[in-house]
Amino acid sequence: MTARRILIIEDDTSLAEILRYNLCEAGFEATIVTDGREGLRQARLLEPDLVILDLMLPMVSGLEICRRLRADSATSDMLILILTAKAEETDEIVGLSMGADDYVTKPFSVKALLERIKALLRRRETVTTDRDIVTAHGVTVDRVRHCVLVEDRELNVTKTEFRLLESLVRQPGRAFARSELMVSALGPDPYVLERTIDVHIRALRKKLGPAHEGLIETVRGVGYRFKAVGGDVLATSQA
Repeated sequence: MTARRILIIEDDTSLAEILRYNLCEAGFEATIVTDGREGLRQARLLEPDLVILDLMLPMVSGLEICRRLRADSATSDMLILILTAKAEETDEIVGLSMGADDYVTKPFSVKALLERIKALLRRRETVTTDRDIVTAHGVTVDRVRHCVLVEDRELNVTKTEFRLLESLVRQPGRAFARSELMVSALGPDPYVLERTIDVHIRALRKKLGPAHEGLIETVRGVGYRFKAVGGDVLATSQA
């Protein structure tokens, strides 16, 4: 099973790095974002299993991020753990009323925080939501079983290909820049070239087969998109 994704939205970079290190040691995949605006964008793009959210952030506050994630049907059931220095009971009540699943104050025990994260994820594992399985044009991406089905045929895809296809299928018709797909599939690695995505796209098209490879469309000058459902799309050509 693929590692659970954690998004850390925290402007204290030293604390964020400590969290990322310990989460990775515990078997998670962790991404750091240091301002609220980018944190909100990455939460929607990466669709992490859980967000660790500071409240006092530049650009967009943590409470506003929490409110927007809960108001968006695509992210409404995302697990959110608020991690903040605001320790007053009224702050905790406001955070939980905004939709946070847990509220932890600083300073904190890293070990205790990890256990709370694991408990939240265990609770979620017992329920399969619409976010876990998505289907478009006969292509099904199943996050729980970590598999891709084309009609009744299961594809042998790599972890990177799985994440890449999942990002595309979840938002058919949306044009993704190569940089967005790179972060979604590979993480924010500065040493990965955007053209690497082209290689993975070619591999995915080949695995989808002649009848379905055209579902991944090239958007000239931008990147790629999965064919829109029930609507016209612009003319494209394959890379």
